[in-house]
Amino acid sequence: MSSRTLRLAVIIGSVREGRFGPTVASWFAGEARKHGGFEVDVIDLADYTVPVPLPAVPLLMEPNPERHESMGDLTRRVAAADAVVIVTPDINRSYPASLKSAIDWHWDEWDRKVVGFVGYSGKSGGMFAIEHLRQIFAEMNAHAVRDYVSLPKYYQLFGADGTLLEPADFEYAAKSMLDQMHWWARAVAGARELSASA
Repeated sequence: MSSRTLRLAVIIGSVREGRFGPTVASWFAGEARKHGGFEVDVIDLADYTVPVPLPAVPLLMEPNPERHESMGDLTRRVAAADAVVIVTPDINRSYPASLKSAIDWHWDEWDRKVVGFVGYSGKSGGMFAIEHLRQIFAEMNAHAVRDYVSLPKYYQLFGADGTLLEPADFEYAAKSMLDQMHWWARAVAGARELSASA
């Protein structure tokens, strides 16, 4: 494989008013930059118009449908990523509808990508959302790494400036997940390059 830096997209999945996702994503993106194995791109779904109704033809059959004009940048950024981290809360024991729409409006962009998860919520720390998302990305032919970051009672974990009050355990979890993602992303990117040159 070439020696280029792997690209990691960190996607903020919640678009609701008053959301905490940008704070969590900012912290995690900082950890990813400290890791040093990735070029980090933070993608906020709130910046895009992603319709709920999907195209009449499934994206498996037509992977490049006509999309809302604001989605062009989103599609390009996801396509450019070697690996993706989803930052998500639990919403009624699952993940936000905004995130499901963004996933479902794409197909090739997820194919053979490496995926990790950062969950946050009350007691569960986003685990209900993470478990559902593992199933979804398996269907997209993406590889979800084993490790994850879970932030239960997130509202007690961060200071007013957005930094973690007791970061050690969460930094360890982030590094462990990023190490796994880096290994898999290098392997998958290398295989993709060999396939393209064959």
